[in-house]
Amino acid sequence: MAYYNVGGYADDVIDSDSTGPRVTVREVERARCDFVLQNCSLAFANSVRRVMLAEIPTIAIDLVNIEINSTVLPDEFLAHRLGLVPLHSTSVADRLEYSYDCSNCDDHCEQCSVTLRLHVKCTEGGPNISVFAKDLIMVDGRADDIGKPVLNDAAGQGPLLAKLRQGQELKLSCVAKKGIAKEHAKWAPTAAIGFEYDPHNKLRHVDYWYEVDAKEEWPVDLKNAQWEADETAADAAFDPDAQPSAFFFDLEATGVLEPDEIVSQGVKVLQTKLAEIIKGLDNSGEAMNGGMSPDGYEPAPAEGYYDSNRTPYGATAYGQNGYSGY
Repeated sequence: MAYYNVGGYADDVIDSDSTGPRVTVREVERARCDFVLQNCSLAFANSVRRVMLAEIPTIAIDLVNIEINSTVLPDEFLAHRLGLVPLHSTSVADRLEYSYDCSNCDDHCEQCSVTLRLHVKCTEGGPNISVFAKDLIMVDGRADDIGKPVLNDAAGQGPLLAKLRQGQELKLSCVAKKGIAKEHAKWAPTAAIGFEYDPHNKLRHVDYWYEVDAKEEWPVDLKNAQWEADETAADAAFDPDAQPSAFFFDLEATGVLEPDEIVSQGVKVLQTKLAEIIKGLDNSGEAMNGGMSPDGYEPAPAEGYYDSNRTPYGATAYGQNGYSGY
């Protein structure tokens, strides 16, 4: 079964090595992945889900410089639409720096950004023109595809950006930067992640609202329920100490990353975060770094302030960014 303290696993679900988390991929498409995560806690599975949603680095348009815009769309509308255009982000975590961490520039450069340009004009007497994401041209000359618009539609044109009639013109440049969805949704590699466990509700984590019959109004997902080794799991005695250990994921990607890379990058990001916590705990005997000290916290002088009337953490008597005096 799929619960700790309840039973064993079915032979066709997991092999004899059940000491660590296991992943079983059930279905894979170009922008979708269905898999089962086993031998782990609910907290771990939910951490993986949250990291895949919001903490995997991708690239998206962050700055837009509009030179000419005689279309019916306001500049702000165009800038917002451009920011949501999906851009190829394969290996962006290793090949591109964050702009705020880049040591080669103050704002953006080839090491931390990708520049794209768009210039379309509808001549007099000609037909109306539809401007698509494919019309965004990279000017950096990168050898890889990082920053190129994702064109997964049947026509290979990408999202529609604007429509121009005779005499209208659109000219702009964009700077795409690396970021994560925790900062803005445009950097999200996933559109949605379905997450389920305990399809029979044996753990009683959910109280179903129903009018007549809960079983009819809340049907069991048979695809997930078949992973339960015991067919009578729904009718078994309630165990308040049982914990779920099989979690069903249905990941839908936006196209900027392949589903398998989203999963692997999510695990990598989670490992890095946990390593930083472990490192901090291992160094718990050392002094904590203070805002005004390069190697640790320094006791405050008798008057309570350091140089320039600041506290050990950089704040003034009037607040973190307050005026220090009149």
